[in-house]
Parts: sequence; C-alpha cells; structure tokens
Amino acid sequence: VEKMAETQVEFGAINEQNLDQLRKLNVATFPVRYNEKFYQGVLTTPSEITSYAYMNGFVVGAICCRLEPATGPGPKKLYIMTIGVLAAYRRRRIGRKLLDRVLEKVQAGGEVLGEVTEIYLHVQTSNDAALDFYQNAGFTKGELVKDYYRRIDPPDCYIVSKTISRGDDAAAALE
Repeated sequence: VEKMAETQVEFGAINEQNLDQLRKLNVATFPVRYNEKFYQGVLTTPSEITSYAYMNGFVVGAICCRLEPATGPGPKKLYIMTIGVLAAYRRRRIGRKLLDRVLEKVQAGGEVLGEVTEIYLHVQTSNDAALDFYQNAGFTKGELVKDYYRRIDPPDCYIVSKTISRGDDAAAALE
C-alpha cells in the first residue's frame, strides 16, 4: 500500500495587498457571498487566527476567525467565520492544518488569545463533511439554529464548538 506524501503547506498573512485572493477563494468555496464589511473585518483580526494556506506559492485555502468579547467580565470566545480549501486541494489535510494552527495558537494563549475558552462556528445541517471534519477535531455538535441562513437551503445550522482547556487550568484544579 502506497502512503500519500505529506502535503507541504505554508501559512501567510491576509492583508490589504492580497485581500482579493480571499474574495476569489470564498466565491469558489462557499454557497454564500460575503460583503465588504466581512473583508474589512478580516484585516483587523490577529494573524494567529486568520491566514492563508499556500501550496507551491499558490493560495489553496484560508481560515478567518474573530475574537468575540465576553458578555461582561470573563472569558472570550473565538468564532470561526470561514475555513475553506479549493476543491482540487481537498482531502490533503490542508483544512485540518489551518484549524490545528489556530487551535495551537489559542492553546498557547498569550496576551491576545489567553482569555479564549471556547471556539465555535455555525455549520449547515446538510453539511455532513464539515460536521465530520469538526467532530474529528474534537468539536461537539450542539444547538440547532433554525433559519440561520437566508439564501441557501436548508437554512438551518448547528452550533459546533470546542472548549479550550490549558495545562495550567488542570494544575489549578488539582490544588
């Protein structure tokens, strides 16, 4: 049995100069269209949680997240707005590498991401591939949200989430 070679993926920042590539990637990848406010918002997010995936110098995927302030004092959540890989490059673990990179950055904490205790997103109820992808990454399928999407069918989605636990939390729990 031949084993597939590990796909070499590099990550790069999304910025004003290459934002058009994200627009094109999203048109090719998602059934919904994102407005200019979405793209301008991407430019203000930390590069640890929003980046391109490159193969041989070409953009083949991207992940775009945003930090959501806690409601009141307390922990923050990270929302995955989009994660997409061009169809010709799927099934090569590129999406998983994009996701794992964000998970590692959040896990490491730091000044910006240290307060994040949960990562979540919305997944269309009919998108079994995405639901499997996230469940394989340790996410849990949660609440059903009716009529979340306006222009795609089915309009319903699930909230899919993962709780972030850090080593120091476990140590504190043992004290």
